[in-house]
Amino acid sequence: MGILSRASYVIRSKLNAVLNRAEDPTETLDYSYEQLRDELQDVKQGIADLTTQKKRLEIQKRRLEENVEKHNEQARQAVEQDREDLARQALEKKKQKMSQIEELEGQIQDLQAQQDRLVEQKDELQKQIEQFRTKKETMKARHEAAKASARVNEAMTGAGDEMQDINQAIERAEERTEDMEARSQAMDELREDGVLEDQLSDKSTLERELEEVQQQGSVDAELDTLKAEMGKGDADGGSSDADVSESELERELADESTQVDVDESEVEAELDELKEDEQ
Repeated sequence: MGILSRASYVIRSKLNAVLNRAEDPTETLDYSYEQLRDELQDVKQGIADLTTQKKRLEIQKRRLEENVEKHNEQARQAVEQDREDLARQALEKKKQKMSQIEELEGQIQDLQAQQDRLVEQKDELQKQIEQFRTKKETMKARHEAAKASARVNEAMTGAGDEMQDINQAIERAEERTEDMEARSQAMDELREDGVLEDQLSDKSTLERELEEVQQQGSVDAELDTLKAEMGKGDADGGSSDADVSESELERELADESTQVDVDESEVEAELDELKEDEQ
């Protein structure tokens, strides 16, 4: 096999594969049925043409038969008038017309035979068309049922093209959602660690750190107070006797409160100085 032959074979095979994929069985069946109906119509038209031609020959035959009778009458009249010459001419014309009649009868018989054969073919073809129509409708119903069943199975198993597109869309949505959740968690973690500042807050990092120090000082002061109440304070911090009177505890709490107020005022003074330095 030469190169051109191989190339032609490959091209034909590719085209055949494309046509097979594009072919719709129901449309093919309908087209074949219409082709058969057109063929039946051609057969009927042929029968009509033969019948018309046969009728024309039959009309010519009747006219010739009328002429034969006319020539017979002319021959009788000529004999009655002792005109054998005229009678001979009339009989000769009669003989010619009878020969033509015989030829026409043969043609008419041939046309009748052709017509009979076409009628038989028409009947057989019509029967085949009816059988094909029944088979066609059955095949179309089976095809539609199989196609519907395939669509249902594809929808249930997710094997169809549409379900694949839907599954891919769901996967993309899940990936985007997971990315957003991861980003949100990362931002929360960075904000909690102090890496990212709250843009809505008007406090600087230094101010927030000072607030934390202040809160820690308050907690330490409260802890010392609790220790004093429970008699677990240091020996240098006052009396270690468990029976500390209520008035002494009140004085200690008042001293602690005064100390806290002093610390807060000092912190506020330092903050004001820092703000002035930043300005």
